[in-house]
Amino acid sequence: MSDQEEKRRELGKFLKSRRSRLTPEQFGLPVGPRRKVQGLRREELAQIAGIGLTWYTWLEQGKNIQVSTQVLECLVTVMQLNAEERNHLYKLALGQLPVEQTASIEESLIPIVQNFMNEYERCPAYVTDQRWDILLWNKAGEQVFGDFEKMDKKERNAIWRCFASPAYRNLIGDWENHAKRLLAQFRSTSTPFVGEKWFKDLVAELMVISPEFRQWWPSYDISGTPIGKKMINHPRVGTMVMEHITFRVYDAPELKLTVYRPLEENDTVQKMIRLLNE
Repeated sequence: MSDQEEKRRELGKFLKSRRSRLTPEQFGLPVGPRRKVQGLRREELAQIAGIGLTWYTWLEQGKNIQVSTQVLECLVTVMQLNAEERNHLYKLALGQLPVEQTASIEESLIPIVQNFMNEYERCPAYVTDQRWDILLWNKAGEQVFGDFEKMDKKERNAIWRCFASPAYRNLIGDWENHAKRLLAQFRSTSTPFVGEKWFKDLVAELMVISPEFRQWWPSYDISGTPIGKKMINHPRVGTMVMEHITFRVYDAPELKLTVYRPLEENDTVQKMIRLLNE
């Protein structure tokens, strides 16, 4: 049995266990003397949730079917799942947490991540969420990649900025290869959100304003998050060379922390110090 088959099987067991916790009385349904199942019947749950009985049956049986976040939210509501159960459902069904999970991160986590980035004061760093929105950054990141504080939400989206910002295009050495890799990474991480409004709006806008996005998006290239070097053509200090790596935040796996380390090449370390002292 493959990993995906095992995950679908586990999803079916989880749904069945949560369905068994529900009672007909909770939804004003008659119990009747002939009821033999514990909890709600499949057809009852499907009707209450507003989804097809056959489709829900296949889901419980571990069939290989696509599931949207809208349907998952219907199940969350009907099954009265708590936050941990909801996260577990999303991980089994989609392989990751829902996009809006970022908004519910414990308040204590954000300062800790910010403090960690600030400690590496010469290393530009920023945090992105599942939508590729830049949420946090340190001073070095701001000096190298731009004043995020002055950007609006759209400009702080890494995908939008890569393809729509002339300043960013000029900043990144070998922009074309960088943009192709970034787009392939975005494609690989955004699959669960294909039908959602934010995703459709972003793709539709970039299809209009960026010839490169319009040309490359239909190629369906897929890529992970690479470790490597990047050349940056900074408008104030000139060419800088850095190596970069991306981590997932364990307590909030929907967040990614990207850190750049200035190298000795092209006097990048000294240039970074100069930028931080300006």
